[in-house]
Amino acid sequence: MKRTIVPILIVAFLVTTACGFTIPRAPTPGPQVTERVEVSASPSGETRLTLAFGAGDLNLSPGAGDLLVEGMTTYNYGSLKPVITIDGDAVRIQTGDGGLKSLPGVGTLVNRWDLQLGSSPLDLTIEAGAYDGKFEFGGLALTGLTVKDGAANVELAFSAPNPLAMSILRYETGASSVTMSGLANANFGTMIFKSGAGDYTLDFSGLLQRDAVVTIESGLSNIILVIPANVNAMITTEGGVTNVHAAPGWTQNGNLYTQTGEGPTLTILIKTGAADITISR
Repeated sequence: MKRTIVPILIVAFLVTTACGFTIPRAPTPGPQVTERVEVSASPSGETRLTLAFGAGDLNLSPGAGDLLVEGMTTYNYGSLKPVITIDGDAVRIQTGDGGLKSLPGVGTLVNRWDLQLGSSPLDLTIEAGAYDGKFEFGGLALTGLTVKDGAANVELAFSAPNPLAMSILRYETGASSVTMSGLANANFGTMIFKSGAGDYTLDFSGLLQRDAVVTIESGLSNIILVIPANVNAMITTEGGVTNVHAAPGWTQNGNLYTQTGEGPTLTILIKTGAADITISR
């Protein structure tokens, strides 16, 4: 008798559990909403700005003047409405209360930020997921820049020199496609780039104002380094199977590649699992 009751109780439990289980429905998009964003700069000078963005399109450029941030946001899910939090000199602009709780239907998501940044000193952090990003930072007074994202397609540029010394430029990404140009104009002392598999172009053109050290850690990837011919540079590679293709003018000694130029020195250490590296001018 006991042997019969136990299976019956198990079946009853499973039926009861199944009846109480519901599969969450995908959210339904609403009409597109476009809102203006405007945040004043800190009266004390430097501001720590964090942009926490989920999926969609994120476009950043100079142009806010004396403001910290101004621009427009467009979205079609209520939970994507940006939230602005100000705590002293720290400002955070975030996609809703954490974004969508479940995935929308394919092709239905609209989430776009078109923001301009101001001229005051700024320590900028960008946190994002799977998105398309276009960042123009030329001429901005950046004391620090951190970008952390997932599977991304990003174009980042410094088309004009940073008037301030940037302590560190850090970029961490997943399996992405990232192009960074005019990096010498960023005026960083240290740059750290970490990535998963993907295609990455790091263009160090511009005005190198001081010695700079770059560390690159990447998985299975294609990496293109663009270094002008007039720059003193040293590149060291470490790791697994790495193919290096260096343009004429570079001298190889084992895993060390050097170029003689003028002015400050750019030192790059590359650590990879397996990568194809192209050094061009």
